[in-house]
Amino acid sequence: MYRGSGSDLRLLLVHPGGPFWASKDVGAWSIPKGEYAAGEAPLTCAIREFQEELGSPPQTDGANAFVPLGELVQPSRKGVTAFAVEGRFDPSGLRSNRFEMEWPPKSGRLHSFPEVDRAAWFSAAEARQKIQPGQVLFIDRLLAELSRTQR
Repeated sequence: MYRGSGSDLRLLLVHPGGPFWASKDVGAWSIPKGEYAAGEAPLTCAIREFQEELGSPPQTDGANAFVPLGELVQPSRKGVTAFAVEGRFDPSGLRSNRFEMEWPPKSGRLHSFPEVDRAAWFSAAEARQKIQPGQVLFIDRLLAELSRTQR
């Protein structure tokens, strides 16, 4: 999700929850994303995952079209298909879904963690630093598309 344009452009990123990410910041943030259900269209998945990870569907004025940003294969070899849309989200309203995992490892104790523990708006330059390296190209693609359509 993005808002504004030019030097006022802001990009919404999320920080993964759980103990592995707790002390990581630079290079740890992400776009909201998740795995497709069988037969699910990528845009349908993107909207569903946004709602699950942030607690509300993407809030737009209804006239904004989703901008396809294509697919990338991250260093983990996981493919990610992304879309952007101009909209609004108040990070203080974050209500992420949760997951359970054994923590500490081999302790036999299950703990529940939020899938996303933070969301924030960043300038494009800040977002390039914060986002996971395998997703930086999504920012470049969005900037190129916005530059092309705002001429």
